[in-house]
Amino acid sequence: MRAKVYAQAGVHQDVAREIRRRIADTVRSTYGSEVIAGIGAFAGLYEAKALRGMEDPILVASTDGVGTKLKVAARLNRWETIGHDLVHHCVNDILVYGARPLFFLDYIAADRLDPDVIVRIVESVAAACRGVGCALLGGETAELPGVYAPGELDLAGTIIGVVERQRIREGSRIRPGDRLLALPSSGLHTNGYSLARMVLAELDWEQPLPELGTSIGEALLAPHRCYLEPIRRLESAGVDLKGLCHITGGGVYENLPRVLPRGAAAVLHRGTWPEPPIFGLIQRKGGISDQEMFHVFNMGLGMLLVVPPQDVELALATLPGELRVVGEIVAGEQEVQIQM
Repeated sequence: MRAKVYAQAGVHQDVAREIRRRIADTVRSTYGSEVIAGIGAFAGLYEAKALRGMEDPILVASTDGVGTKLKVAARLNRWETIGHDLVHHCVNDILVYGARPLFFLDYIAADRLDPDVIVRIVESVAAACRGVGCALLGGETAELPGVYAPGELDLAGTIIGVVERQRIREGSRIRPGDRLLALPSSGLHTNGYSLARMVLAELDWEQPLPELGTSIGEALLAPHRCYLEPIRRLESAGVDLKGLCHITGGGVYENLPRVLPRGAAAVLHRGTWPEPPIFGLIQRKGGISDQEMFHVFNMGLGMLLVVPPQDVELALATLPGELRVVGEIVAGEQEVQIQM
């Protein structure tokens, strides 16, 4: 009787049990020998033996969400990549400081749990974790009627990584004369969707558009790129990465200054990197200024790298056809100038 009354209040425990049963093997597929307790436990237990060979390990943590990109996934009923967005965003954030991922925790909440949707999301999160060698150690799936409106869903996650203290990249060695290189984005990644959805709302999202080479829906759902592998290749080649900047919420103008030390500013030359055409469509349909576009979106700049000028050739040779020289560091006070 008690369970039936609880269901009348909007919480369906039988659905939650079904979800746990269906995702158990998927989540466990991300485990290595370091995981002592994971799904089904009160807390995840992770053996710290990965830190034993390190001289001075520093744990690096980040929490983020997918934002209103979830609205796009819901409109198109496409959930297969949304977990990649979440994991890759978090991996890139700790990668800025030189950290490699250890384990991940996710949080999914909705007014009412749809097992098919939740399973597809968790499968996506797990696939992304496997791709970066990270355990999906645990998480929470919550049914919260009254907190979320009918049909609403939220997805967030926390990542824990590790880096040697002497290898932390925080930008303090950046100097005027250093070069700015860029690894391109695949599109909006996970930021700016409230604006994008507003200006594109009345268009057909499923019909291919010649200017995009795909549909609006496909362009908006393009997964957030993970930069772990190319950055590792640059490190292995001996490229001196003085600083990294993951372009997320706030766009180029608000993110790049976060890695610039006192006495340094940045100049970017628009046109030296490819801008995914979805940005041009958003700008035209919304009548948005260049300034605002670079304040909201990554504009094709997924990860910015600061390297000394003598390392530019080596970096380009290590990632041929992918890495672009897009600007330089100049004297100034932690400002960004974009030459249009």
